[in-house]
Amino acid sequence: MHSRTSLPRLLTVMAAVSLMVAPLTANAQEGMQMPPPAVSVLELTSKSVPVVNELPGRIAATRIAEVRARVSGILQERVFEQGTLVQKDDVLYRIDPRLFKVRVASAEAALQRAQATQNNARQQLERQKNLRERNVSTGIDYDTAAVNLAQADADVALQQAALDEARINLEYTEVRAPITGIIGGALVTEGALVTADGTQNLALIQQIDPAYADFTQSAQDMMALKRAVADGKLASPAPDQASVRLVFDDGSLYAQAGRLLFASASVDSTTGQVTLRAEFPNAGRDLLPGMYVRVRIEQAVRENAITVPQRSIVRTADGKPQVYVAKEDSTAEARPIELGQAIGSEWVVEKGLTAGEKVVVDGAQKVQPGGKIAPEPWQPEKPADASAQAPKQ
Repeated sequence: MHSRTSLPRLLTVMAAVSLMVAPLTANAQEGMQMPPPAVSVLELTSKSVPVVNELPGRIAATRIAEVRARVSGILQERVFEQGTLVQKDDVLYRIDPRLFKVRVASAEAALQRAQATQNNARQQLERQKNLRERNVSTGIDYDTAAVNLAQADADVALQQAALDEARINLEYTEVRAPITGIIGGALVTEGALVTADGTQNLALIQQIDPAYADFTQSAQDMMALKRAVADGKLASPAPDQASVRLVFDDGSLYAQAGRLLFASASVDSTTGQVTLRAEFPNAGRDLLPGMYVRVRIEQAVRENAITVPQRSIVRTADGKPQVYVAKEDSTAEARPIELGQAIGSEWVVEKGLTAGEKVVVDGAQKVQPGGKIAPEPWQPEKPADASAQAPKQ
């Protein structure tokens, strides 16, 4: 049994022990406190960025020619290879030329007869001229000889024209390519009767180098761009310097850039769209008429724009974008922003940020609003691809 005097002594010892343990516990808690998270930050700068729109379009041939017969006759031979490149004036078909050769020979004979009559009339006129100078012939005979020569000259010209026409028709028995391009399938076969005044098409040639890309844009969007340029919010690119690229269905880019040719002067009353046309080199024949593409076109330039890496964007619970801004006291501020278009791996910031501020790029998931951070300069892994573009948010 403990005595009554031992109980106070025990309480005194326990109190002393507790006083010794309390500092040790406080020191342990201080040692367990987490250091501020290390984050990568980027100091924002303003720069000029293009206003890029991606619009639907289709490839079209620059020139299309229907091959037609210019004389009537029986088709004897098809010369071209279907689906190949043909040059202008290459022979494509041959029509039976025998009838046309006979007509040329007939026209040559008629011309020779007219020339003989012309020579005779010229001699008669010379004879009447000599007789008149000696007062042997009357003026009526001289005038008659002059008229006969004029008629003979006209007959020669007429027969010469008939001969030229016969020779041209003989040349037309060889149906030639009107343009350089890719010829499609033969629409007629040997032995068929073709006519000069019919609507029969023998083949179709399409020139696809260069190729056109016809695309459409909302008239409202186009007017909004023009108003922004007029108000000084955007700058118009210099003539012939607007970048035009093609995007295929798989997202890949066509290797060669194009140039904008024109925008239609009218708006489609049914769709409210304006048609634009761009031209692209197509030596490899990768672009085929009718192919669906998307045309990425730079239509304006935004001066003094602020951009942030896409990886720095943090979405709130309701999906709104925000970033963490690194303050001077090494704390992080959650800043709501308004995004514009995407340029490669960056977003254009419409509202919420200014040049000179620093935003957290890497490590944002470890940051708490108002919490301490250990900022480090952010180094991009690779240059941003300025040709990419995403819809406006």
